[in-house]
Amino acid sequence: MRPTPRTFSHIGLSVPDLDAAVKFYTDVLGFYTIMAPTDVVEDDSDIGRMCTDVFSPGWRKLRIAHLATGDRIGIELFEFDGNHAPEDNLAFRQNGMFHFAIQDPDLEGLLKRIVEAGGKQRMPVREYFPDEKPYRMVYVEDPFGIVFEIYSHSYELTYSSGAYT
Repeated sequence: MRPTPRTFSHIGLSVPDLDAAVKFYTDVLGFYTIMAPTDVVEDDSDIGRMCTDVFSPGWRKLRIAHLATGDRIGIELFEFDGNHAPEDNLAFRQNGMFHFAIQDPDLEGLLKRIVEAGGKQRMPVREYFPDEKPYRMVYVEDPFGIVFEIYSHSYELTYSSGAYT
């Protein structure tokens, strides 16, 4: 028997400037702030020990904020001591995550706000199934180089009925 599909809880993003990232993700994408930026240090507190479990000893300090999307998905933003941008912010041949996606029926309006806020448009807006469905998508970057995708419609509607056939 197949397991029941799990729900998505949250994603963690590493950013170079936590305050600027919180402002971008709340003001431009409309996410809710659940926990304002908070300092965490490597110590013997519960959160300090948990971070050491995850990051190994020597992580020293970080700042963290918790946000949420309109459909209650969490966005954890981390500012680590010594944060730096990768050489390739779209390492699609490397194991692991290389983008996430959000949805907005006003894709073009959101795209404009992202660019005006210092983000980048990585490609032209494309239509999925232009003769069948009015669904559009575009890859963008936030002002910190994190790549994500915008869909005009939900994932399951976009790919229903055979997708690329």
